[in-house]
Amino acid sequence: MGNCVFDKARKWICLNARPLDRERFRFLFENGRREAVLSALAEYQNEDGGFGHALEADSFNPNSAPIQTWTATEILHEIALEEDHPIVRGILAYLDSGSHFNGKCWLYTVPSNNDYPRASWWTYDSRTHDDINYNPTAALAGFALMFADKDSGLFKKCFGIAKEAIRCLKETDKCDEMHTLACYVKLAECCRRAESAGHGQGAESAGHSSKAGLADELDIAELEQILVERIKKVMTWDTESWKTKYVCKPSNFFMSRDSYLYKSFAELAEQECSFIKEAQQPDGTWSVNWNWEDYEEQWHIAKTWWKAQIIIMNLRFLKGMTGALYGGK
Repeated sequence: MGNCVFDKARKWICLNARPLDRERFRFLFENGRREAVLSALAEYQNEDGGFGHALEADSFNPNSAPIQTWTATEILHEIALEEDHPIVRGILAYLDSGSHFNGKCWLYTVPSNNDYPRASWWTYDSRTHDDINYNPTAALAGFALMFADKDSGLFKKCFGIAKEAIRCLKETDKCDEMHTLACYVKLAECCRRAESAGHGQGAESAGHSSKAGLADELDIAELEQILVERIKKVMTWDTESWKTKYVCKPSNFFMSRDSYLYKSFAELAEQECSFIKEAQQPDGTWSVNWNWEDYEEQWHIAKTWWKAQIIIMNLRFLKGMTGALYGGK
C-alpha cells in the first residue's frame, strides 16, 4: 500500500474523528498508547458496566445495551487486551446482572433505544423480546469465556450459551446472516485465546492451563469448519456491488492472513485490498453505504463517526493482508 492511501486517511482522522477513534488509529498504526484507547473508551461505559452513548454510532441511546457493549468488546479485542482491567470487570458485571437477557440471549435491541435518535434497525419491538438471536450474544459469551473466572457463575452461564449457540448453528440455518456469523467467528477466537492464555481472577494463580480443554469441550475445530462453509454462502462474491451496496466482504470476518478463514477466501481478500485502494475518496474516507430513515441531523453526525470506523477497518485489513508498515509505524 502506498503511503498516499494512509496519509489521506490519517489527515481525515486527525481533523474529524472522535477522540476514541483518534486514539485507536494512533495505537494501531502509529505506536500509540493502549492506555489512551482505554481511557477514551471508558467515557462510554455506564455505572452498571455496560456501554451506551452511541459507541455503536447508529444508536444515540446513552443507556447500556448489549450491542453497544459488544462494540466495546470489539475494541478491546482490537487492541489485544488480555489482562484484567476495570473496563473488563465492568462488562462482566453487566453481563452477569441479567439486564437485557431473556433467559437465552442478550437482547438485540433494548426498549430505551426508542427514546433516542437511531437507525430503524435499532428500534425495539416487544414482540422480539423472547427471540433467540446470537448477534451479539455469541460474541458476548465468548468474551466472558475469555475473561471470567472459570469457577464463576457467569463463565458457566456463558459456556451453556455457547454450547446452545453452536448447536443452533449446526442444526438450523437461523444463524446464517453475516453479522451473526461474525459473532460466531469471535466466539471461536475467544475460546482459542482463553485456552492459550488463561484469564479471570483465578487464572493467575492456577496458571495458563486453567481453561485448557475449553476448545475441545465446545468442539471449536468443528465450529470453524462449519463457519467456513456458512460464510461462503453469505459472502458477496459480486465485487462490483461492493461499490454501492451494504454487502459482505472478507473483512467482515478476518483481519489477518493468520486467520483459519484466510485460506478459503484468499483470492477474494486480495480483491478487497485492491478495492480498498481504488475506492478511497479524495478526502481520505470511504463511502458509507447505508442510511437512516429518520433523524437527518443526527445521521449526519453518525455518518462522520462511521467514516472513521471504516477507515480504521480498511487500514487494519490492508495491514493484515499485506504486512505493510506505513506512516510512522
